[in-house]
Amino acid sequence: MPFPETLNARPRVIFFTDFDGTITLQDTNDFITDNYGMGKAARRELFRAVIDETDTFLNTFQKMLDSWNMPFPQVLSILREHITLDPHFRDFMVWARANDVPVIVLSSGMVPVLETLLRHLLGEELMSDIEIVANGVQLCAPGNSLDKADGWTIKFLHEDSGFGHDKSLTIRPYADAIAKMPHNDDRPTLLYAGDGVSDLSAARETDLLFAREGQDLVTYCERSGIPFTTFQTWASILEETKDIYEGRKTVKKLAEEGLKRHRTNSLEQNGHVRPSLN
Repeated sequence: MPFPETLNARPRVIFFTDFDGTITLQDTNDFITDNYGMGKAARRELFRAVIDETDTFLNTFQKMLDSWNMPFPQVLSILREHITLDPHFRDFMVWARANDVPVIVLSSGMVPVLETLLRHLLGEELMSDIEIVANGVQLCAPGNSLDKADGWTIKFLHEDSGFGHDKSLTIRPYADAIAKMPHNDDRPTLLYAGDGVSDLSAARETDLLFAREGQDLVTYCERSGIPFTTFQTWASILEETKDIYEGRKTVKKLAEEGLKRHRTNSLEQNGHVRPSLN
């Protein structure tokens, strides 16, 4: 259900999540870029510019896609063959269904890619529980066809934003509406899971941020002083979401525990955050 219907159902928790590298173990866009486009080194240079705020995600993402040079059906075929789901995400979705927890995927990828992979990896039934908010695909000259390498490109959801898809614009109406609820009311808790530069626009918007350990989002949160907890798989996300849902722990407590765990892991890595695997 879209806003405000989702909020009107009065869930205890609303879970927003990135798709690439968060629900999946690989980032679909990075995979195509690294193996069929400009290559990993060039892509990492682009991402460093986003982290350093010397370029926008929209610009860098468009450059990545421009380097693919293949028909869109070929993109889908490659991704179906190589992309895998986090092994515990299905468990999370089963629990979310049983407990009426809405799951909203906010992706800087393209809707047809997400729908294809979720249908393939998760199945039609559980996929139907997920609301997808992502960019589209559009035809372009000279090819003007999805079947031609030069006939399609991304259609950004928010072309006037440096993010291309500003995820905060989906989350903020929920946060604003919840802020107006009476303090003695049962306010839904907003959670977000992500891993990389496409999640920067969402990083400040929810009550608790789950950031995949060792990835770019952790680096950004540390630099910006944004509270977060880390995860390696959706098993820990599920357990901590259950703790919040059932009132065993507060988001503040989980953030404190997550920061302590992250600092311990960093010290074990000779005082440095592990380099991003992407």
